Amino acid sequence: MRRLQTSFILLLCLGVLPAQKILIPMDADQKDHLKAYGVAYGVLSRNVNVEWLLNYRGGSFLMDDHSFIEEDCTLKGVSFVRIGEEDAATIYGTIEENNMDVVLLEKAPKIAIYTPPNKQPWDDAVTLALTYAEVPYETLWDEEVLTGKLADYDWLHLHHEDFTGQYGKFYGRYRSADWYLEQQRQFEAMAQKLGFPNVPEEKKAVARAIRDYVGQGGFLFAMCSATDSYDIALAETGLDGVEAVYDGTPADPDLQQKLRYDLTFAFTDFTVYTDPMVYEYSDIDVPPSDRPVAKGAEKDYFTLFEFSAKYDPVPTMLTQDHVGVIKGFMGQTTGFDRSKIKKHVLIMGEDPASNQVKYIHGNFGRGTFTFLGGHDPEDYQHFVGDPPTDLSLHRNSPGYRLILNNILFPAARKKEQKT
Repeated sequence: MRRLQTSFILLLCLGVLPAQKILIPMDADQKDHLKAYGVAYGVLSRNVNVEWLLNYRGGSFLMDDHSFIEEDCTLKGVSFVRIGEEDAATIYGTIEENNMDVVLLEKAPKIAIYTPPNKQPWDDAVTLALTYAEVPYETLWDEEVLTGKLADYDWLHLHHEDFTGQYGKFYGRYRSADWYLEQQRQFEAMAQKLGFPNVPEEKKAVARAIRDYVGQGGFLFAMCSATDSYDIALAETGLDGVEAVYDGTPADPDLQQKLRYDLTFAFTDFTVYTDPMVYEYSDIDVPPSDRPVAKGAEKDYFTLFEFSAKYDPVPTMLTQDHVGVIKGFMGQTTGFDRSKIKKHVLIMGEDPASNQVKYIHGNFGRGTFTFLGGHDPEDYQHFVGDPPTDLSLHRNSPGYRLILNNILFPAARKKEQKT
């Protein structure tokens, strides 16, 4: 027995024993796609690298075999396979010969969610996704943003916030509701504390601080009304873009002609709706928030673009999924009018039949931004007061996978191709 043990140790030292790896498939064989992202994030948190196999079996994960990984997969119900050196070589060969690639994930990004303190976790799909996948995050709001705390984080998600300072444009229906009045008091108190004359001016300052964060290398992800209201806030720099019910003074009568499209990330040539009784920010949104897609929920889908994994790894990472067609979902901002999107912005998902662009990505300075239209991928038409989505019932959600692709993106580095 002692001789066998000595021989095993010698072979191990010489590197003769076949290397073992763990493959986490992300195609139809995966029992829980969403928690698989949490496993991958947890591995990175233990300073173990993860290989993201782009376009291979739905964007699978490959990593060295460690007992804690197997235990974590088993505990979370995530499908995995232990493979040897020959199987790994076969996988690399398949990747080399097809529209696939290997991206090395090296460090777990530090994640922040911009959200008001009184918001419930189920109000935001990203918070739901991170919580279900067991990916750690921290929350911050206006004071932290304006005092430089963003620099502590690699990745920032914007809760479906209204950066124009119009309290979500709920004035017409909910201005007497207790929750609306409490939100107004809270926002006004924060603006006063930070030295701003009103909420719209304070929110525009926050938008500019986030713009600086991205320019310095930050990764920004936004959904729903945080997409178009953010760009509108940037375009309204130095302008009064809201009516008197919000700041005591009427909107600039020449607002439309003065908008600074050169300051925005993604959108241009849009028309702003300042009427507080209109539940819509601008004509960027497709379709308008007050009506579903004309063809109906059961026929509402958008298609993901297929990119070259070897030459366009970034959009390829962001579109990894086990299906190429995703069921649609509405929000205060459901999708984007193609004609309002800047030419340099990359379109990653669209419904050509309705002129709706759903998923976009772009660069700004040293950083990037990614916008996804809609509120909740598994709640077609979400309303105020609706119950939270139970992701244990949607563990293979293609729409939620798009969100979780984004949290791994900052950890990625292009791996040298194998020879």
